[in-house]
Amino acid sequence: MADGRRKGDEPESFDWLYGTSSKGVGSTDPTELLPGAPVRRDDEPEATQVIPRATPQGSPPSARGLPASQPSRPVSPPPPTKGRRFRLPRLGGFRFRPVRTVLLLLLLYIAYLVAVPFFAWNSVSKVDAEPDAARPGDQPGTTYLLVGSDSREGLTDKQRERLHTGGDVGQRTDTIMLLHTGDGPNLLMSIPRDSIVPVAGHGETKINAAYAFGGPPLLVQTIEEATGIRVDNYVEIGFGGFVKMVNAVGGITICPKEDMVDPDADLDVKKGCQPANGRKALAYARSRKTSGLGDVDRASHQREVVSAIGSEAFSPWTFLNPFRYWDLSFASSESVNVGDNVSPIAFANFAMAMRNVGGENGLTCGVPIADLAVHWDTERAEKMFGLIREDRTAEIGKALCQQSGLAR
Repeated sequence: MADGRRKGDEPESFDWLYGTSSKGVGSTDPTELLPGAPVRRDDEPEATQVIPRATPQGSPPSARGLPASQPSRPVSPPPPTKGRRFRLPRLGGFRFRPVRTVLLLLLLYIAYLVAVPFFAWNSVSKVDAEPDAARPGDQPGTTYLLVGSDSREGLTDKQRERLHTGGDVGQRTDTIMLLHTGDGPNLLMSIPRDSIVPVAGHGETKINAAYAFGGPPLLVQTIEEATGIRVDNYVEIGFGGFVKMVNAVGGITICPKEDMVDPDADLDVKKGCQPANGRKALAYARSRKTSGLGDVDRASHQREVVSAIGSEAFSPWTFLNPFRYWDLSFASSESVNVGDNVSPIAFANFAMAMRNVGGENGLTCGVPIADLAVHWDTERAEKMFGLIREDRTAEIGKALCQQSGLAR
């Protein structure tokens, strides 16, 4: 035949290919099955004839061919690789937060700045400076009487020698100044200690003798009666306290207008601006033998030094340096005597006002005088005193406010 088969031959069977055997269904002759070929029953449909239906995404797991006992788990998105928030590690259960920590430290430091002056205030000595006599009525603004006494109290013999203060010569005032604050410029006015004025119970004498005769109350009374200006607050500092305050601010700058050599004050400085520690600043403020103006020039140096201390005390570095702030607070409190009525706030206002007197908005003047014997110029002095009493310091011009107090 055309297909090569002889007549009577059995037709070629392909059951071996489809998993059946000539021996019948269910035959397990291994020689007739392909390795790994599944055995299909006659009543099962062929795999090629069944098309699986698409299962909706929301169908239960059993409908998607998953075991019902194993629910599907949502797939978490991978963590972002960019823009992740940086978290600082925990230290012993505490997480460091820079902003909160800085704010906390700032609040603690502000509390320190407020607390230190109040603790230091406990070291301030109070004195009775209230006169027994009739006094001027209340006036606008605030006027402080600043007294630098020549008291050597608290100084050892070695310190007296080093500062050239000499021995005790009785209590007199080396420095007398009125500081007025109000609506106008702050005014610091020196009253030469040799000014001849009436002193109650002692006739006409030098104004600094009032302190020796009756202490702060008589000095306040003498100034009020001579000027008509009411003294609201009394502040006194001695030699030792003066040196402490200058050193506490790290020294000041002095600007002598000429070379100054004064062996009695242990002063030897050249003309021009230069740094000065407490000892040199005290010598500069006390010297009166290096100028023909004598006590008048000395008062000018005292205003310069006091203004420089105030400026340094309220510089930013004082508040940024906790050690300097501590030293200055306690040096100030341990070095001054104040009137019984002076509060910590009033003293702080005094210190801030001292900073401004040396600036563009401040005035530093000597009391108007007629001659170097420091007789007051009655007309000019009364005009200046009147403007202070009325808190009109902005109207005090150069004709009244002179460093020497002498008219031009």
